[in-house]
Amino acid sequence: MAVGIIWGLPYFLIRISVRELSPSFLVLARTVPASLLLLPFAIRRGGWAQVLRRWRAVVGYTVAEFAIPWLMLFRAEQHLPSSLSGLLIATVPLLALALMKLTGSHQPIGASRMVGVLVGLSGVAVLVGLDVHTGEFIAVGEVAITAIGYAAGPIIISRYLVGLPSVLVVTTSLLLGSIIYAPFALTNIPHHVCGETIEAVAGLAFGCTAIGFLAFFALIAEVGPARATVITYVNPAVAVLLGVLALHERFTAGIAVGFPLVILGSYLSTRADPGHEARKKLPDDETTPRVPT
Repeated sequence: MAVGIIWGLPYFLIRISVRELSPSFLVLARTVPASLLLLPFAIRRGGWAQVLRRWRAVVGYTVAEFAIPWLMLFRAEQHLPSSLSGLLIATVPLLALALMKLTGSHQPIGASRMVGVLVGLSGVAVLVGLDVHTGEFIAVGEVAITAIGYAAGPIIISRYLVGLPSVLVVTTSLLLGSIIYAPFALTNIPHHVCGETIEAVAGLAFGCTAIGFLAFFALIAEVGPARATVITYVNPAVAVLLGVLALHERFTAGIAVGFPLVILGSYLSTRADPGHEARKKLPDDETTPRVPT
């Protein structure tokens, strides 16, 4: 619930931030403060040699979780309401299950969980069919790219970064993301930024990024990468409430029909399959990767 709430806030904060900041500058403004906040803890934790030995996986995780998705999402929210963006990200659990199967995962996918993600996805389909206008389909495609990246990130963690301290992985990835976007962001420095935008960026950097990712690593270690992504069914609830109540976005017919389907999908997808507790006891089972925090 904590991660679901923390990661339901960004859509609201992004929508405020992109009014004055370019997407590339916002990526840098989100990664630099978060990495500086985490860096002292990472230095104290030590173990950088372990991270460097798996640099390819760290780079892959950075690209999948930060570099591409954030730019695409920030671009999309220049055109889409925050509530709609948050609901579209609900495709992540289904994409995660599909990617795990395509990459050779042996984790069983029970009928209940599959029905759950399909019900949630049907809610998203209703939303797109009723609420997306012709000129917004490019932005919807950008959100789809974001969702694919968010689905791939936890899989990379569970496959290639198990055993590494999460604070080191997150800090290294944020620093790398900062380096990637610095040349682009520094050519788009805003001339004026109001206090509301500064507060929104601070919330993105410190709350939704630094704290949010550490909590997400702990969640993956507890329940596995596929089930961890069902937080994206909680995120839309927060995104819709904030969008409607704080940003005065319309509560549309698509939200009215699609939102209950998303919540139902959340319930079904997070139910334990028969035999889950027995599988959980196996130390080498992919359903319970161990990522020390």
